[in-house]
Amino acid sequence: MLRVFVRTVLRPGMVKPCRLLRPVTQIPERSIVHQEGLPKLPVPPLKQTFERYLATLEPIVSEEELEHTRQLVEEFLKGGVGERLQKSLDRRARKTENWLSEWWMQTAYLDCRMPVAVYTSPGVVLPRMHFQDRQGQMRFAAKLIAGVLEFKKMIDTETLPIEYLSKKPLCMDQYYQILSSCRIPGPKRDTVVNHSIGKTPPNHITVVHNFQFFVLDVYNSDGSPLTVDQIYMQLEKIWNSSLQTNKEPIGILTSQHRNTWGKAYNNLIKDKTNKESVRAIQKSIFTVCLDAPMPRVSDNLYQSRVAAQMLHGGGARWNSGNRWFDKTIQFIVGEDGTCGLVYEHAPAEGPPIVFLIDYVVKCMQRIEIVRSPMIPLPMPQKLRFNITPEVKRDIEKAKQNMNIMVHDLDVHVLMFSHFGKNVPKQHKLSPDAFVQMAFQLAYFKMYNICCPTCESASLRMFKYGRTDAIRATTADSLNFVQAMQDPAKQNTERLELLQKAVQTHQDNAYNTIHGQAIDRHLLGLRMQGIEDLTSLPEIFMDTSFAVAHHYNLLTSQVGSKTDCVMCFGPMVPDGYGVCYNPMDEHINIAITAFNSCEETHAAKFAQAVEDALLGMRALLEDTATAKQ
Repeated sequence: MLRVFVRTVLRPGMVKPCRLLRPVTQIPERSIVHQEGLPKLPVPPLKQTFERYLATLEPIVSEEELEHTRQLVEEFLKGGVGERLQKSLDRRARKTENWLSEWWMQTAYLDCRMPVAVYTSPGVVLPRMHFQDRQGQMRFAAKLIAGVLEFKKMIDTETLPIEYLSKKPLCMDQYYQILSSCRIPGPKRDTVVNHSIGKTPPNHITVVHNFQFFVLDVYNSDGSPLTVDQIYMQLEKIWNSSLQTNKEPIGILTSQHRNTWGKAYNNLIKDKTNKESVRAIQKSIFTVCLDAPMPRVSDNLYQSRVAAQMLHGGGARWNSGNRWFDKTIQFIVGEDGTCGLVYEHAPAEGPPIVFLIDYVVKCMQRIEIVRSPMIPLPMPQKLRFNITPEVKRDIEKAKQNMNIMVHDLDVHVLMFSHFGKNVPKQHKLSPDAFVQMAFQLAYFKMYNICCPTCESASLRMFKYGRTDAIRATTADSLNFVQAMQDPAKQNTERLELLQKAVQTHQDNAYNTIHGQAIDRHLLGLRMQGIEDLTSLPEIFMDTSFAVAHHYNLLTSQVGSKTDCVMCFGPMVPDGYGVCYNPMDEHINIAITAFNSCEETHAAKFAQAVEDALLGMRALLEDTATAKQ
């Protein structure tokens, strides 16, 4: 039996670049009991949401537009339409486990027709490895696979530590969605299928090298996982039987626009052999991509180049065909020491992926390759594809489109080494809010305006909770950035404005993780309006509504114990994707933009962020010195 999203089948005994306010604690206990006791996601009060909505518009729309929206809000609230939709939403909340999850999965992912590569799938860059040959690559990959199988054991036995935030348990459901799952393209809407349930859950992973896919069984007949040495020997076999590079890069089809890929997918699986090969990839526990070495770059550009490689593979000439972008998790191990992963976003947010990375990295540090008894293992099965002229045309088209995407994506990784969480903490400021204000200041310095900014936050305090948006651009953040640019302002006043802006951000973050933010409520009212009404209320067709949801800054904090960098593409053509991992003494920040937009430039924005962070530290130190 398959689990087809959205959650038509539940895991037996169980009733998806997001951040949290404070470090999450983990307590080992059975996940079933706590999952049943989680509260449902609330529907925020209608009046509260629209008061907060108008407040978010103040720094980003003109006074004229704001006044027009105020009138529309008044009509919506007093005319009865708002109340009707709110009551329908309340009814939905009572009848469902989570009133939002199905709509969110649809609108954010499955209905989205842009390619998953670059546009929705985040990449993660792991610290650079020092191997430079295939033996090093194989050893690393073997240890990594063994580490993931150890993680899988916790999933299978439901002994995964429960995470807590502010002493409240968090929903662990997303952890059960990331292995043995895959997105399936459709002509108008995709689905996600999880193969981990049923009498015969998959025992294999897929390994791809030189664009050729292999099924690698990772369990012995008695159910025990292969040893690292056994995995290493199997990877050697795969390498040796995939030395030809003239194979068609079938995987590049998965990088296409979803409608295009949906049609190509139907063409591809008309052939029985192709269909069986595709199913084997979809059903696999995860995929390992053994990448060819990429062109060398200088050390200061290395992280940026690898981040791009994680997101798209570097182009048709390099490793973009060495992927199956629909697979939920693909670990990438390059022959030149580059490693990381790319994940399809529909089933889960960043935290489960980061937990998996931290867990596997820790495992790999203690795993040694010990020679196993010489029990002969069967040759990993090479997946065959029959390339018809039609499939060949689809591959050529996908190559062209991928190369356009590669040339359009502008990636810059800022390894900010001057300080980390330690500085804002010393001054009793939230590190996350401090970094967010640096983004606000950097953007204002570059463009002399504020823009809609989204920081994703977890709703995992609630059953099947995904994310909502912390809106980082506020009247208080605007006052702060204006003061920083105004030479007439004293540092004492600037500091007060910074402290106020940071506090407002913290308050907004608290409201968001407790289910009281505005974005998902507005989405719910709009979706309810589509279902209930003959015409959509004017409030959702207003210019201000469009501006508010055009996130020029799409941001996410992904805190990892591993010194890694997560990255994702911008949400809008003239925007930036900004993902950051604040460590104690430094901050890793990945910034993306599109070259096709003349106004955006990832390296310039990175420089503006660095200047902003240094300027804010100087402000803290100058005012602290003045007080002494």
